[in-house]
Amino acid sequence: MAHASQRLPAVAGLFYPADPHSLHAQVAGFLSAAIPAEVVDAPKALIVPHAGYIYSGAVAASAYAELVQRRDVIRRVLILCPTHRVAVRGMALPAAQSFITPLGAVAVDREAWLAVREMPGVIVDDLPHAEEHAIEVQLPFLQTTLDHFEILPIAVGDVDARRVAAVLEARWGGPETLIVISSDLSHYHPYRQAQWRDKATIAQIRQLDATLLCEQACGAGPINGLLLAAQRHNLKPHLLDLRNSGDTAGDRERVVGYASIVFSEECDRAHH
Repeated sequence: MAHASQRLPAVAGLFYPADPHSLHAQVAGFLSAAIPAEVVDAPKALIVPHAGYIYSGAVAASAYAELVQRRDVIRRVLILCPTHRVAVRGMALPAAQSFITPLGAVAVDREAWLAVREMPGVIVDDLPHAEEHAIEVQLPFLQTTLDHFEILPIAVGDVDARRVAAVLEARWGGPETLIVISSDLSHYHPYRQAQWRDKATIAQIRQLDATLLCEQACGAGPINGLLLAAQRHNLKPHLLDLRNSGDTAGDRERVVGYASIVFSEECDRAHH
């Protein structure tokens, strides 16, 4: 297999430990320390932060801990993230067919990749993925909590939320398919102001209001796509953790907000 078909780590040793033993120990530690606000039945989608692990790893872990009881069920993970380094019109799939982390390789779901590649607004380009941390930092958590899974990594740029929702709909699947949206909340406000802003954003997400702006969440594009799909599928959001870098490992003058939200399918509805 040609080496170009692998996407190599960009932020190992920066956002998380490059040594596999240290990385596994850190992720396992976050997961065992996670005390969820509630236990969520059959998680279908997660919104999790993507900063360096010392800043947001504990917050992300409270969502990932919910997957452990589904470790042998979930086989495919659609991971959507914003683009931090390369501007994208539409949504970019990587050409690479596996993503490497210190914990090993994660294969891209070829069938899903071929199907989504044909959809409106989707391009194939390795460039937006090459230096992007927002998907990469999620992979060690998935590698630790799930058994056998493949991913469909999508970098979401400037695109209508309905197109994002259409991609999610096309690969919605059943309990074997999980959706992960990688997003932080507000950026670089003083501590109290950030808390106030992030609480308002969470209230909007709870109402499945798909009009988030980039100032509210860097992953507003993919979140809005998820919220549109959540309306159709009666998904219910559960907030498991809401903190910011001032609570974890940063100063309180300019903070970044992090939330851990799990969406579950409400099975008790007799009629849709």
